[in-house]
Order: sequence, then C-alpha cells, then structure tokens
Amino acid sequence: MRLFTAVLPPEPVADELAVVVDSLRSRGGAAGEGLRWTQRPGWHFTLAFYGEVPEETLPELSARLERAAARTAPFRLAVRGGGQFGQGRRLWAGAEGELAVLRRLAERAEAAARRAGLPMDGHRRYRPHLTLASSSGPRRLEPYLTELAAFTGRGWTVDELALVHSDLPRSGVPGEQPRYTKVGGWPLRGSG
Repeated sequence: MRLFTAVLPPEPVADELAVVVDSLRSRGGAAGEGLRWTQRPGWHFTLAFYGEVPEETLPELSARLERAAARTAPFRLAVRGGGQFGQGRRLWAGAEGELAVLRRLAERAEAAARRAGLPMDGHRRYRPHLTLASSSGPRRLEPYLTELAAFTGRGWTVDELALVHSDLPRSGVPGEQPRYTKVGGWPLRGSG
C-alpha cells in the first residue's frame, strides 16, 4: 500500500478553501493552461510520505503512529497564504498557527516509520503545504500567489493523526486524480 500520514482539514475549512480555489481556477488564461487542479478529496497537509508499505509492516507502523499521536497535544492550525515549488510546477496553500507542534508531529510520524523498519529518505526540514495544483512544466503563477497571499481561512483544532492510502491513477485518462482513503487515525492526546 502506498501510504503517508497527514493532517486533514475539516469540512468547514475545505468549504472555505474551495471558494478560493474556484476563484483561482476561474482566472484561466496562459498561466492556468496545463495546471492540474487537486480535487477536494486530495487536500491535506502531508506529514511523512512512506511510499509502498508491505502489509506485514502495517500493524507495527500503526502502533508506532498511535504512540506518536498520544505524545502530541491537539493544536491550532489555519490555511493561510501560499507559494510555489519548482518554478511554478506546484501551487500550494500554506499554514499558520502552532507550526512548531505541526513540525514536531511530522518528525514523530517520520521516526515512527523508521522504527517500524521503513526506509526513509534523507530528512528535510518540514514545510507545511496543501497542494492546490501542479504542472509538468514551469508556469508563471504570480497572479495566483497574489490572491493566495490575501487568504486566511478559519482556524481549527487538529486533534488527529491520519494514515492515508494513495491509489495512483492507472487508466491513462488525462486529468485523472489519485484517490485517497483514510486507513487509520489516532487522537492527539499529549501535552506537547
């Protein structure tokens, strides 16, 4: 199973973000050509990406993720602003709130995988982002970034660490999106 851990925004937050994304998409024009917009079920803040996880490793990984969640206190988060990666190849929304706790949860999710025996590529500083659109080539995204810079969504209390299965498109149909299924979730209960 192709798995990752994530923070999933609640419906009211996704509703707000959908209004902004609809506005961005309506801009169209040259900047929007070739952008593949992430559908609402794909909106998440990835904490740690595990890749293909053998089924026999899942119980150990789940137990370690449960411990990571139990050590982390619930925290406040909001979708705010945005940015780009790779010369306009990826447009994303950012986050504000208790980002130090979010980063600590990401580190714990990565450590849980290593302790469960999963090979984790080199550690990189965690940068919270929620992917909105991607492109196979460079794009000029400044108009989108300007609109995103003005956006701050409602805050919410993150109270769960989610394990998500990513099923990549196989049909070859242009624009087909990956399918995401939550396969596990653990409440945040710690004090820090």
